[in-house]
Amino acid sequence: MGTPGSGRKRTPVKDRFSAEDEALSHIAREAEARLAAKRAARAEARDIRMRELERQQKELEEKCDKPYSEIYTRPASRNSASTTPLSGNSSRRGSGDTSSLVDPDVSLSELRDIYDLKDQIQDVEGRYIQGLKELKDSLSEVEEKYKKAMVSNAQLDNEKNNLIYQVDTLKDVIEEREEQMAEFYRENEEKSKELERQKHMCNVLQYKMDELKEGLRQRDELIEKHGLVIIPDGTPNGDVNHEPVVGTIAVVSQEAAQVLESAGEGPLDVRLRKLAGEKEELLSQIRKLKLQLEEERQKNAKNDGTNPDIIGLENGSDLQLIEMQRDANRQISEYKFKLSKAEQDITTMEQNIGRLEGQVTRYKSAAENAEKVEDDLKAEKRKLQRELRTALDKIEEMEMTNSHLVKRLEKMKANRTAALLSQQ
Repeated sequence: MGTPGSGRKRTPVKDRFSAEDEALSHIAREAEARLAAKRAARAEARDIRMRELERQQKELEEKCDKPYSEIYTRPASRNSASTTPLSGNSSRRGSGDTSSLVDPDVSLSELRDIYDLKDQIQDVEGRYIQGLKELKDSLSEVEEKYKKAMVSNAQLDNEKNNLIYQVDTLKDVIEEREEQMAEFYRENEEKSKELERQKHMCNVLQYKMDELKEGLRQRDELIEKHGLVIIPDGTPNGDVNHEPVVGTIAVVSQEAAQVLESAGEGPLDVRLRKLAGEKEELLSQIRKLKLQLEEERQKNAKNDGTNPDIIGLENGSDLQLIEMQRDANRQISEYKFKLSKAEQDITTMEQNIGRLEGQVTRYKSAAENAEKVEDDLKAEKRKLQRELRTALDKIEEMEMTNSHLVKRLEKMKANRTAALLSQQ
């Protein structure tokens, strides 16, 4: 594992958390600075420890080499001492043969003792040299083991620092994920509340739509009950140049409907104009008849002394004219009343129909918008649920990785402890 670089910076979740992210990044930089200072102090302590160990090793080597040099100097003195008696004996033998001839047993025993002493000295020296070699070998082996232990200790220390850094990084990642999860939960709650509000609005609109449908049904029942007739109107305000308006209707009585049917085909305004024209024609005819009646009355007044048969005929014609005038006046009044009533009914029903159609259109558009919003909210909810599942999977994976790293760190600590115990 390589040593992780400094300058790690947490990515902010949202812009509104910039101050918190700056504080966290400042804390992270301070922690990294403290970690770098600890590493530098640890490295300096390691160098000091290595120098101290080298000094102790040199002192130990000097202590071990000192008795070895003394041992090598002592046998030399002993050899010189042993050679001295031999030379003395030889000189004695050379100078005085009489004494050697006199006591040969004494000289042989001395020589035997000298040789035995030399053999003993050589054996002791060999054993000491062998022990010294074994001591040096064991010392070099211990030094090698110590160096390996120091290297493994440094490696374990580096791995420990790397694992601690990874654990801190994973903790930061888990904290960020937890913040994201909290944000997701909050957004999900808001979306759920908005969805509930939209559902409530849809229910209210549906209830109003049902009320409007019930009102339309009651309107149709009332129209049918009162014997009214619905007549479609093709042109607004009687302007034939305009395009026909779809859905414009008028409600009139059956008598008015019959009168309108007698006016012929065409829009309602055109037929009403025709009826108005016919009404004007009838009124003009009535005025003409009235004028003729006045003229006849004046003629009759001038000819009072004429034949009674002629007077009777004139009286009979006057009665017929009066009867015709009464019938015409009655029909005209009836037509006027029916026309005014029909116009009032038409105006009222047109207003009601326009208002109801506007309400129905608004309710339909509101219901469609509510359905669209509900679909969008459902899609957003599914998306948030997918993101939530993904975040939960990532968190679970990170927890597994963290537990694996913790187990690995504990295993490395146990191996390190076992290695130190075995070295001791």
